Amino acid sequence: MTSTKQIDLAALILRVASGALFLAHGWMKVSVFTIPGTVGYFESLGLPGFVAYLTILAELGGGLALIAGIGTRLVSLALIPVLLGATWAHSGNGWTFSNEGGGWEFPLFWAAAQATIALIGAGRYAVKIPVLNRALGQFA
Repeated sequence: MTSTKQIDLAALILRVASGALFLAHGWMKVSVFTIPGTVGYFESLGLPGFVAYLTILAELGGGLALIAGIGTRLVSLALIPVLLGATWAHSGNGWTFSNEGGGWEFPLFWAAAQATIALIGAGRYAVKIPVLNRALGQFA
């Protein structure tokens, strides 16, 4: 039997781990690849350059929100298209993410993890902002 306490702890672990990974990926786009480099890469894929900015913002902001547990369900849902886009961008590199250029299995799994977070929510161990929680209702 699974207790509510175990589910809350599982939600915390999944949220924080996923949020930390989003922060790392967003920060890598800023500090390693640089913003102009990331824009250039997105444009080389045939995407408009502004999508790179949106992706960086989603990864950094979404990562922080997941770690804190703020708007968890909405944030997780919003990050799924980012991850499906990454799955598409890496699809030509093969299955494993250790392939040159990274494969597509990691972003696809991560999208499934975001769907799971969206279903279970933030759990008990999240930042409580009453006004925001009321405004988001079931999506908090």
